[in-house]
Amino acid sequence: MYIKPSAAIRNNYNEISELCKRTGEPVYLTKNGEGDLVVMDIDAFERKFKMLELRAKLMDVEEDRRKGVADCTIDELEKYLDEVIGDRES
Repeated sequence: MYIKPSAAIRNNYNEISELCKRTGEPVYLTKNGEGDLVVMDIDAFERKFKMLELRAKLMDVEEDRRKGVADCTIDELEKYLDEVIGDRES
């Protein structure tokens, strides 16, 4: 985890941008010693967002499975997961 004062984004934008891209980690910005913003590389954000969407979908599928609702076949699920994981590895 990287923590910087909010002035750092104004004074050292390129340095913070490079840090985010190089590490894939977010940078937490503080204002008056308190957490204020999080800055992260767009690719890291999109990967994280896709993973959150996938988790939500998997939780929905698991809830339906427990209720006895069949929404897709195992083959359909495997194909979907291959597509999602393939996108992430690109």
